[in-house]
Amino acid sequence: MAYETVDVRKLTGGCGAEVLGVDLNALSNSQWAEVQRAYAEFGVIFFRDQRLTPEQHIAFARRWAPIDINRFFTPVEGHPEIAEVRKEPEQKTNIGGGWHTDHSYDKAPAMGSVLLARELPEEGGDTLFANMYRAFETLSPGLQKTLEGMNAVHGSAHIFGAKGYHKNQPESGGRFKNEHLVGDDVVHPVVIRHPLSGRKALYVNPGFTLRFEGWSADDSRPLLEHLYRHATKPEFTCRFRWREGSIAFWDNRATWHYAANDYQGERRLMHRITVSGCALSAAACTLDAPRQSSRPPPRVMPKGAATTGKGAYFMAITAF
Repeated sequence: MAYETVDVRKLTGGCGAEVLGVDLNALSNSQWAEVQRAYAEFGVIFFRDQRLTPEQHIAFARRWAPIDINRFFTPVEGHPEIAEVRKEPEQKTNIGGGWHTDHSYDKAPAMGSVLLARELPEEGGDTLFANMYRAFETLSPGLQKTLEGMNAVHGSAHIFGAKGYHKNQPESGGRFKNEHLVGDDVVHPVVIRHPLSGRKALYVNPGFTLRFEGWSADDSRPLLEHLYRHATKPEFTCRFRWREGSIAFWDNRATWHYAANDYQGERRLMHRITVSGCALSAAACTLDAPRQSSRPPPRVMPKGAATTGKGAYFMAITAF
């Protein structure tokens, strides 16, 4: 069905779309409905030239769902709802420099993230996205069937905890906090039926998936690495080039993302708001429904039940 009140242009054949000709501070009811439809259809949508104040950024995010404040990121002063995603000229590592999806380590993973560009390098600093609908749909039928009967363990201690990656990085000072708030590992289905679209999507990611439930980390690694290679094929991805005032709003249940770290010696400052989702075992919430599950929530794994092991898919990345 064609869009009538907004101009929606696919970014690539694999993932994402730009929504043009809209002012997010003055959306009509019909425009708002079509923006919602584009989000559900494409998994990540992009807006240009949006000069939002922090208050307007928060108001836009709240139209979608209650805000899910990230407990590890340093917030913007005076606005705890907004996480600061920053890299200074002297810092070598960036935030989000590896494929991941936000908050999969939570019982009810975040629905989406609204990222607004504040300061950008002269060149570089793009963000890549990958389509988890296509990743699942293009697997062999036998592997699809196998994965649909599996769960995976997700956690955050190896990234944000007292012995995690950021604790051991001198450059992380000031960018992260609250290592004591790392929670227990959680279990989610490997394949979810998406709460908005109803489509099946692959739900594991290199940043926070530790292993398959009932499998050791070593036994899990070959299959996880196969899925990660498959999911990031170029035909499933898109690359977004930022300008100041650009916004990306992605669905954490349908996409992965990756912040390119190709701007050494320059500053990049982004403001991110994450909005709440629902328990994925239920896949029962909608944009207009309360964020609660009609089925039991995902099982919580005791701390220490999963080992992170070593390997490419445990690369140290965070959200953005």
